[in-house]
Amino acid sequence: MFLARFSYDILPVNRHRALELIQREVEAARASGLKARLLVPLTRAHGGAALQFEVELTKLDQLDQLRHRSAGSKAETGDWMHSFSEILTSPPAVEILRVETS
Repeated sequence: MFLARFSYDILPVNRHRALELIQREVEAARASGLKARLLVPLTRAHGGAALQFEVELTKLDQLDQLRHRSAGSKAETGDWMHSFSEILTSPPAVEILRVETS
């Protein structure tokens, strides 16, 4: 199993809008049968992400499918990405982790 984690930097004034947009991404992932969650750090290091989106994947191909159809149709996903990019202060950091099951 893999975890894909997207870390987003936003200004405090845009927090509510960012929460709405990330929640939409969580719902789309869940509708695709994936386990997804919105993470709100209670503490963070200097320069740490304000909000995070995390999704569990059984294979890495699922990440491409999610990113290209995360908000519905291709046009809806494009609109979602454009809206989100307007409030980000930097590109999202993306981590892909493999879950060790020893």
